[in-house]
Amino acid sequence: MNLMNHRFSDLFAQLGLPDHPEEIRHFIWQHSPLDPALRIDEAPFWTPAQARLLREELSANADWAQLVDQLSNALREEYVPGDIE
Repeated sequence: MNLMNHRFSDLFAQLGLPDHPEEIRHFIWQHSPLDPALRIDEAPFWTPAQARLLREELSANADWAQLVDQLSNALREEYVPGDIE
């Protein structure tokens, strides 16, 4: 596995989402808490391409997988302003 030093905001950019910290916080606030029974790629707010990217990164345990896990965890908790930087 090619270990890259990606930032959380880089994952948002990769997904085609706004990647400024305020926009990331807004996204997480808007979509949390995510049902614990859903896999991150099954969340209803993803486009098919975004869901596929998340699924592929997790299944391949790619260098983005850790950030996908971080996003999944953030979406499953009740959002508290300032949690994500």
